[in-house]
Amino acid sequence: MTRRRTSRPEDLEIIEAALQGAARAAAPYLGNPFKIDYKENGDPVTEVERKINEVLHSLLVRGDEGWLSEETADDLARLTKHRVWVVDPIDGTREFVEGIPEWCISVGLIERGVPVAGGVLNPIACRLVLGSIEAGVTINGKPHSLAEKACLAGCLVLASRSEVKKGEWECFGGRGYEIRPTGSIAHKLCLVAAGLADATWTLVPKHEWDVAAGTALVKAAGGDVYDLQGKTPQFNRSDVLLHGLIAHRPGLRAAVGEEIASSRTRI
Repeated sequence: MTRRRTSRPEDLEIIEAALQGAARAAAPYLGNPFKIDYKENGDPVTEVERKINEVLHSLLVRGDEGWLSEETADDLARLTKHRVWVVDPIDGTREFVEGIPEWCISVGLIERGVPVAGGVLNPIACRLVLGSIEAGVTINGKPHSLAEKACLAGCLVLASRSEVKKGEWECFGGRGYEIRPTGSIAHKLCLVAAGLADATWTLVPKHEWDVAAGTALVKAAGGDVYDLQGKTPQFNRSDVLLHGLIAHRPGLRAAVGEEIASSRTRI
């Protein structure tokens, strides 16, 4: 099959239309009862994200493109595809179920293992962050880029709410920057890309669908994203787990690296 070529502006239009369509599909459930099931690991999954998953697939996939979603059985045929959509219909399901406005719909486009475009929509905050490596980032349609910072003093660092509850961030306390527990790693990455936070990191594994769109957005805004070995994460792999992720505005790499390294001696 001949691969259909698309321009990056067209990709961004497709992502935006898909996210808006997903938000419309979710709207009738907001504030109303919905069915909640539980996966084998105890994580909740709702009928809402299954519906969003169907909408995203119908609006995103064209021609010979691949698909990877938390709510779809994985088809490893995606490994042979040049372009792959990596999505999380609702990142932050626990926040969604509990009515905490920190969940989002996340869509990332991967080409040859690289996140080249993405969009994250928080319907409750009415915030759409959209971007690509060629076009940069927009927040609700307005262009945006990240300013540099050289140190963590006075910075806002977003931490996983569940990791904070487990005590995994105690070693980072009292270090001259604010730590704010926040749900959904896609939401946290989106806030970094939007300049509403300075950094976020997790030292535990995350799935590709959790971070594909957010990685694309932080990179598009001029920020840095890398794993615990300091390497740029690759996507559309057979093993969809990434072992930790660090993201921040430009200029902070040395400071963040030193902070994470020295935290191990404070545990």
